[in-house]
Amino acid sequence: MPKITSRAKRLRIYIGESDQYKRKSLYQAIVEKAKELDMAGATVFRGVMGYGANSRIHTANIVALSSDLPILVEIVDSEEYIAKILPFLDAVVQEGMVTIDDIEVIKYGSKPPKR
Repeated sequence: MPKITSRAKRLRIYIGESDQYKRKSLYQAIVEKAKELDMAGATVFRGVMGYGANSRIHTANIVALSSDLPILVEIVDSEEYIAKILPFLDAVVQEGMVTIDDIEVIKYGSKPPKR
């Protein structure tokens, strides 16, 4: 089984679960835009607890059940593809944080990557 390594960028978008764009979840809109731009993939993580700029704690604790849990959308792709989605994020992320960092990707598999 070949091991393939490469350099890439990791884009992370920190938003709230209740954030909306055109009457749908913002995280859903971001993933759909990534798919439309033919990006390598996107994953949405739902946090159990967190706080942001407003310092209000959001938690999945049954006593203080929040309807606005933290959401992290993560996309790993080339610098070129990450750059394609940034204008969309500038337009749709009203409150949140976007980070980009350099990463090393290690893929394991029997088939070469599609790109």
